[in-house]
Amino acid sequence: METDVLVVGGGLGGVAAALTAARLGRSVVLTEPTDWLGGQLTSQLVPPDEHPWIEQYAATGYAELRNRIREYYRRNYPLTPEAAANPLLDPGLGVVSRFCHEPRVAAAVLEEMLAPWRASGRLVVLMEHEPIAAATNGDEIEAVTFRGMGRELTVEATYVVDATELGDLLELAGVEHVIGAEGRDETGELHAPEVANPLDQQAFSWCFALEHRLGEDHTIDRPAGYEHWRDTVAPFWPGSQLSWTDVVPVTLEQREWKLLDANPAQRAPFSLFRYRQILASSNFVDKAIPDVTVVNWPQLDYWEKPLLPDPSDALAASRDLSLSFLYWMQTEGGYPGLRLRPDVTGTADGLAKAPYIRESRRIRSEFTVLEQHVGVEARPDGAGSEVFADTVGLGRYRIDLHPSTAGRTYVDIEAYPFQIPLGALIPVRVDNLLPANKNIGTTHITNGCYRLHPVEWSIGEAVGALAGFCLAEGLSPRKVRNDPTHLADYQRLLANDLRIKLAWPEEIRTHRD
Repeated sequence: METDVLVVGGGLGGVAAALTAARLGRSVVLTEPTDWLGGQLTSQLVPPDEHPWIEQYAATGYAELRNRIREYYRRNYPLTPEAAANPLLDPGLGVVSRFCHEPRVAAAVLEEMLAPWRASGRLVVLMEHEPIAAATNGDEIEAVTFRGMGRELTVEATYVVDATELGDLLELAGVEHVIGAEGRDETGELHAPEVANPLDQQAFSWCFALEHRLGEDHTIDRPAGYEHWRDTVAPFWPGSQLSWTDVVPVTLEQREWKLLDANPAQRAPFSLFRYRQILASSNFVDKAIPDVTVVNWPQLDYWEKPLLPDPSDALAASRDLSLSFLYWMQTEGGYPGLRLRPDVTGTADGLAKAPYIRESRRIRSEFTVLEQHVGVEARPDGAGSEVFADTVGLGRYRIDLHPSTAGRTYVDIEAYPFQIPLGALIPVRVDNLLPANKNIGTTHITNGCYRLHPVEWSIGEAVGALAGFCLAEGLSPRKVRNDPTHLADYQRLLANDLRIKLAWPEEIRTHRD
């Protein structure tokens, strides 16, 4: 196949890139290794982590996605009159986000958003296709070969977008990149380790969905590694991960959880079950619809082996940890009525289709976002985040790093609302590859605030628009960034034509928790 833009990976960044490039008149091929689009929002089973201003300052396509998800529930579900009338409908009433919903609904809505472009032939979507090789010529990628549906398929493209969860194309195409933690001696970051450690990578989690049926017994078979996980104590943990005890990420104080609330209407203190609840029975007239939650809790963080460079052992062990925690909750934890919901996850076993990835390969980029650009402690008092002349979008989240494979505990520190600089999206050498996931030019530290759902979408929109702009103007991404006239034209396309906000109001840019 041949196309203008090849987007490898159908997560939020990949979908945003494909949709934007298609809207700008480009032919696009979008590939995805699973049978669901949406990445961390769907196949990884993680409700959105969003900032307080998301209703007013979401990226254009991300706002459309959120609105369509709410309308999907209004059209198809037996909502109570109060829930149906609520403009900020929250199907799950989870605590971690004010907008928690089922992954399959988001997957269906993403299909709706792409439908007209697929019908026109401008967009081709190849599900269950995984990249296995890349052909390069000097500083360009000429083609990527995929395996899927019992065949191998090679796609030639003018621009290639790496929207994979682990930055697969960076390895396949020999694109300069980093894994693990940079050293403080290199970046000067306050919270970086003294020296670089490629094997210092954030824990990842294999999530699953549950409901609780009081009085029933849905205990699974005892997992093979159960005793290992029950008896292992990490240096950064107060005891076994198979318990209701963990630490507060910000203060590292020990805390005790309850699984279920005595008073579900109370938002705080809250139970683990409601932490990422994606269906709330109280929203529905039909009470046969139960409360359903996603288990993406600290107990699932897998930290024994790094995912990169070889993920195989870590992936299998992570699944065993997740099932061991479920088995513990059903037995020693005292809740045999916890029931897996494979219909919610779209899998046979009730685990998510894919692991929740927090850290990827990252490009060596023209510009690297450091803690000094966005971290409150690393910035002058009250300065707000760095203002980037080459801004292409907005984001906001704490610098949130989970325990690592090097034995480091949480790094959870304040960050200002920030911009996405174009320089972080341009590799130092390769001219036609653009990153659209967690593989942009951040560090191990700043990846902790650039890795969440709305930011990934914004990165994808900027990248899709950049490919479309470069094709229309006959420019390279590097020339766009480094020429003030071209950069201004590209930013006008983002701001005026695509209605993407490029700067925070000053009172938000300097906001602290």
